[in-house]
Amino acid sequence: MSDLLSQLDPIESIGDGAMLLRGFCAADAAHLVHDIDAIARRSPFRTMSVPGGGTMSVGMTNCGTAGWITDARGYRYSAIDPATDKPWPAIPARLLDLANRAAELAGYKSFAPDACLVNRYAGGARMGLHQDKDERDFDQPIVSVSLGLTATFLWGGMTRADKTRRIELINGDVVVWGGLSRRVYHGIAPLKAGTDPLTGVVRYNLTFRKAL
Repeated sequence: MSDLLSQLDPIESIGDGAMLLRGFCAADAAHLVHDIDAIARRSPFRTMSVPGGGTMSVGMTNCGTAGWITDARGYRYSAIDPATDKPWPAIPARLLDLANRAAELAGYKSFAPDACLVNRYAGGARMGLHQDKDERDFDQPIVSVSLGLTATFLWGGMTRADKTRRIELINGDVVVWGGLSRRVYHGIAPLKAGTDPLTGVVRYNLTFRKAL
């Protein structure tokens, strides 16, 4: 798999306004995981419930002035971490720089994220098809960073029923989408169990957004 991916174009269009940046932050991955560890010490990972009563399979935390949460009341952003009753940690400067550089490379200048959702996937964890639509500003893109175990990214269309494309994401890959693709349905197929030299048995995903 690694030999095949190394032959792919490092910048690939996957839709109108959507770009896949292969290996964009691979060289900085260890530093990024260090930042995630620091965030989790202040706002620990937790599994959140959804309005229908189920529980998500991924562990989640946030950094930024707003954090995405879900519970019986619905999906929303909050300035306060409900697990600590304190504000979320600030987005580390290194992560902000990464998000800004990736967005600009994909054609989105002056990206100003105020929220970074951090997801932790273990074997079998998944993210169902969904749209990112809880934000107020849909002119700003989404920047999504993959660290650790390889995942299968599901990239669909403007309805849940549209056919999905399966894209393998490896450590250091970044996907940026906005414009006409801003509300495309997307998700993660159940993660295959494995061990990564950097992250162990998990995959981390950082998703930068302009929420408020």
